[in-house]
Amino acid sequence: MAKAVIGEETRLKLAEDRLSQSAIPSEVGLLIGKFSSALGRAFLFDLIPTPLNDSGEPACSLTEPDKKKGPKPKSKSEPADSSSLFIDKDWVGEHARQVSRMLVGGMKVVGLYVWVSDAGFKNSTIMLCQTVKGVADAAPVLEGDWDERLLLHICYSPRRWNCRNCSLSSNITSSSLRPCDFKMGKVLTSLQTYKCMYNFNIRLPILRDSGSKFQTLSDVLRHVISVHAKELTGAKALIDGKLVVESESYSSDGVHEVELLLPFLNNSSIEACSQGDVVGLLSFSGLICSFAYLNSKEPISQAVTDIKGDIIKSLLSRLDIICDEVDVDSGNNHDFGGQASNEISVEKPVPQLVLHTLRKGCSLPFPKRVFAPWLAGVFVCDYLQPSETVEVFKDHCVELLSMKAPMEVSTILEPEKEVLSFKTKSFFDLAVPSNSEIHLMEDKSKHDGGGKSSSSKSVKPGHINVVAAGLILLLSVLVGFVLFFLKG
Repeated sequence: MAKAVIGEETRLKLAEDRLSQSAIPSEVGLLIGKFSSALGRAFLFDLIPTPLNDSGEPACSLTEPDKKKGPKPKSKSEPADSSSLFIDKDWVGEHARQVSRMLVGGMKVVGLYVWVSDAGFKNSTIMLCQTVKGVADAAPVLEGDWDERLLLHICYSPRRWNCRNCSLSSNITSSSLRPCDFKMGKVLTSLQTYKCMYNFNIRLPILRDSGSKFQTLSDVLRHVISVHAKELTGAKALIDGKLVVESESYSSDGVHEVELLLPFLNNSSIEACSQGDVVGLLSFSGLICSFAYLNSKEPISQAVTDIKGDIIKSLLSRLDIICDEVDVDSGNNHDFGGQASNEISVEKPVPQLVLHTLRKGCSLPFPKRVFAPWLAGVFVCDYLQPSETVEVFKDHCVELLSMKAPMEVSTILEPEKEVLSFKTKSFFDLAVPSNSEIHLMEDKSKHDGGGKSSSSKSVKPGHINVVAAGLILLLSVLVGFVLFFLKG
């Protein structure tokens, strides 16, 4: 629970001026910031309005009650304005999901803001709480046990700011909102920057159908990432070449370099399996660039936690992008370097490829992470496919983050020179087949019928020739011994 919330004064005042000059009756958007469990505070960096939906309509609007039901008796406590908010919860949640991908370590979608009158807010508490919960589901916090989000109400009649903690429990009622202290101050200028270049190389066996519950490519990758997240939790860290002390804090300026040290020979990611269950090997490797931002009063260990969480979130975001593209265009062919077996349809969606059925290796490049300055030196990121340019990044910043100023291409950072890739190697390619491969070949021959039987017959003369050659060699050796003794 955030006992106090501090918002960046310059950004929040700009948002208030924009809203008051627009004269719109309502607006909903996202709160971007970070939550510090050590300090029990939340820091707000900016307010990002949710853009118009696909139909060109705003994400929220004021609605009047249905007058066909007849007039209701008014009490003295009932507000004169009976209008309430209608919010496109799915659209706001989708906006939160995409914005969350663009945020780096420590930065989160921490809640929702709404611009509406006091009466409109009071008449819409259930709708607002449901929307906040939808935002939390779409942009979850991977680390920590923070089970609340913020709801910031900017009231224009009368003008004031109110912030509340919104519980994420399944039973949403008006009591789900609890007030918290809110004030404006300088947040962005007190942030410290931490950067990590993380190399990883994960190698795991591919098990046959009966050997693993993770069979499709997407299931295997999510499992690999979740296992690596547990390994990463126990990693030690060096910051500027010094081992991190748990409660230590940093006050120096500049970008601090973080290096993660995984435990030596950590085999927790390798599943216990017999040799007969293994049909291949997968390799997931690459270089990840990660940034994190820390308040000067937070312990330095929080920066390490934020870096670790950002690495895992980055991997999951890239996988989600690949899956999203397949969902949008599942009918297109997907090229795996022409190495996929003919038994697998090329039109099968990438996430549904069953790895243990592949007869040859395949590879899958992951999107590359790029960065651009956002507020006061704070970076945001995006993920580009090999065929995409930084213009896609610029469009996303305008559409999703409401960035007005044109982004200079020279300010965009592309530190990930090595492309993240997922590769598999099938043991079916080995020169000497294993027993499992022989059984598979025998099973296939039964299905193929005469064609395979003729090929099996062609193998027998080869075995006969080998035996004959051995007998001739043995006979010649014996004759040589006999002639040698006769001459003696």
